[in-house]
Amino acid sequence: MTAPLDIEGPAAPPRSNGELVFAEPWEGRAFAMAVGLYEAGAFTWPRFQAALIARIAAWETALTQDEPHHYYRLWLAALEDVLVGLCVVSTDELNARTRALTQRLPGHDHPG
Repeated sequence: MTAPLDIEGPAAPPRSNGELVFAEPWEGRAFAMAVGLYEAGAFTWPRFQAALIARIAAWETALTQDEPHHYYRLWLAALEDVLVGLCVVSTDELNARTRALTQRLPGHDHPG
C-alpha cells in the first residue's frame, strides 16, 4: 500500500520538476512519518488528507500578509490531529514533546 501522492490542489505536496521538495530535514521526516504510518495501516489516506485540507483552510481563513504558507507545518499539524483523533497520542503528550524539542539547541532536534 502506498500513499496516493499524485494529488492536485491545496493538499498536494510541494514539487519541483515532479520531485518532492523539502526546505528543511524535519520536513522530509514529517512527510515520511505520515506516509509510513498510513502504510502501516494506522489511518486511511482520506482521513489524513481531510485533516490536511482542514488545516490549510484554517490557515487561509486566518491569513495575514505577515504569515507565509508553511506547507509542512500544516502537514505535521494534520498528522497530529489524526493521531490525537485516533487516541494514538494525547494532546498533552504532543505538547510535552514539543516543549522538550524546542529547548534543544538548533540542529539537535533528535534524541542524543
